[in-house]
Amino acid sequence: MKILVIGTERDFNEFEKKFGLTNDLTFDSTYQFHSSFPSFDLIFDFFVGDEPELFSHYRDSEGLTIFVNSPKISLAELSYFQEQESRNTVFGFNGLPTFVDREILEVSLLDQDSLQELNNICKAIGTDLEVVNDRVGMVTPRIIAMIINEAFYTVQEGTATKEDVDLGMKLGTNYPYGPFEWCEMIGIQNIYELLEALYEDTKEERYKICPLLKKAYLLA
Repeated sequence: MKILVIGTERDFNEFEKKFGLTNDLTFDSTYQFHSSFPSFDLIFDFFVGDEPELFSHYRDSEGLTIFVNSPKISLAELSYFQEQESRNTVFGFNGLPTFVDREILEVSLLDQDSLQELNNICKAIGTDLEVVNDRVGMVTPRIIAMIINEAFYTVQEGTATKEDVDLGMKLGTNYPYGPFEWCEMIGIQNIYELLEALYEDTKEERYKICPLLKKAYLLA
């Protein structure tokens, strides 16, 4: 399929690892292909989840199929803040660093009537999928962010060092990375902003940002 990937070079490189062999990919970091959006079968937008106002680039288009990087914002919230009803089909996907190049693509949708279309698309581009509820954090990012936050609390309390926590989680739970390794790979800014969005959405204490994590974010 002909896919436009809007994001950073890092986003594109990870996307290319998973989808580049079987699809025709075009990279864009500035929405320069605005006039030719309709020529693409799919658009994967890594930016809109962080800057919802960028969705205005699609306002004059019709009939597009757009996947929005949505761990930090739900599709319902994104839709609410649009000035007019979208004339395009919009799905959510987990596009945080390290989560794209996996066997399963984590996706969300607003309209269950679009489920078959979503299944057909994922089959065509060559990935299994896991449909999750349209909620901030989706599923995997929510869990990983919470684990990383708890790891920062553990270090802050002096219970263990970062190295001890990483080693313990890998040996004890068979995780591929320790929490601090994962945090570095995903990016402290992404973790902070995800936890901030989760706490705002749920008001649950488990998403309240550890002061040590906040300090790391501010000094990054």
